[in-house]
Amino acid sequence: MEMVAVSISRALDEVRGQIEKAAQTAGRPSDSVTLVAVSKFHPAYAVEAALHAGQRVFGENRVQEAAEKFPRLRAQYPDLRLHLIGGLQTNKAREAVRIADVIESLDRPSLSDALAKAADQEGRMPDLLVEVNTGDEPQKFGVPREKADAFIRMTRERFGEKLCGLMCIPPAGEDPVPHFRFLRSLADEHDLPVRSMGMSADYPQAIAEGATLVRVGTAIFGERPAGVAGD
Repeated sequence: MEMVAVSISRALDEVRGQIEKAAQTAGRPSDSVTLVAVSKFHPAYAVEAALHAGQRVFGENRVQEAAEKFPRLRAQYPDLRLHLIGGLQTNKAREAVRIADVIESLDRPSLSDALAKAADQEGRMPDLLVEVNTGDEPQKFGVPREKADAFIRMTRERFGEKLCGLMCIPPAGEDPVPHFRFLRSLADEHDLPVRSMGMSADYPQAIAEGATLVRVGTAIFGERPAGVAGD
């Protein structure tokens, strides 16, 4: 456990240094970029190690996994913020609303309906990001490019300031920069300040293109534990 804690602390220092360097190169203050440490598939003690190293913003793909890890940790670290970044099923909406500070994967009207109902039941609504499928990949979550404008307008009308930005995951193996530029342009067009883009392999490029949130998992926590299925 101690070795894990040391490794995570060092990795966080490295990632923070890279974020600061990328922001400076882009002529941006380093505090204009928030690091979301993606802890999916990693145990609670790894999250605790990151918390001890000063990290406070985390991302999880699965509602059930997040619900198992974070309520106890939040009791110890009340300034912890949890982002749900994976595709969200409508039947998980109420638990997502209960535990998340930010839901980054709003991508369809049926999920908007489920989140609105859950918010009424729970008496709270997390901040929301619309996930845009910038590569129009049929196997991925996210609203298609051609439908993004209309869905963003509809979401803004329904949820007001709770809609604060956009998220994307560029296609694997492609140059991510055109996707980052598209998302930034779309966010600018709709006057949305938050742009969640960039992961372990490309977050410096995302920062150069205006990312305000970067989602970094492997570079902090290492590869997912053996025997754990993929996304």
